Amino acid sequence: MRTKSLLTEAKQIERAVTLINLGARLQVLESETDMSYERLLRLYKEVSGKSPSKGQLPFSTDWFMTWQPNIHASLFLNIHEYLNKAAEIDEIDTVIKAYQLYLEQTQSQGLEPLLSVTRAWRLVKFIDNGMLTMTKCSKCAGHFVTHPHEVARHFVCGLCNPPARAGKGKAAGGIQMH
Repeated sequence: MRTKSLLTEAKQIERAVTLINLGARLQVLESETDMSYERLLRLYKEVSGKSPSKGQLPFSTDWFMTWQPNIHASLFLNIHEYLNKAAEIDEIDTVIKAYQLYLEQTQSQGLEPLLSVTRAWRLVKFIDNGMLTMTKCSKCAGHFVTHPHEVARHFVCGLCNPPARAGKGKAAGGIQMH
């Protein structure tokens, strides 16, 4: 009979609590911990005070290609890539730290974060599976989320070439163009 380490179990619970507090969906917790569905459900209700959202996780790569979501996703992914190179921590802990830094950055700029932790987690999965990639902007040299078959030589990001109506409204996550 294999005995479970109390420290390993405590780390799993701590990780799950952090993800719940960041707003992660139950499917993310199931994927990233070894805890049973029943324990995760009880923990979710205890931590958040409500039942988890039901339904499918967002699966389309298209959401990441629209103007504002692309900028937010690219900010998160650049932070994630930096942490991935700079620190040796588990992948999910890299996602958590990168997401926390993303939240700090958007809030310090007075922006509404457009990226949920679940979408951020899914974005990393899309990158890992080659469904999305990072492409360097030919104008500003920043790296942005793109489809893998984007023509890199001529790619211009949404910050260098915003859509005509960009910055006109004060919608959530709006970027003020000056």
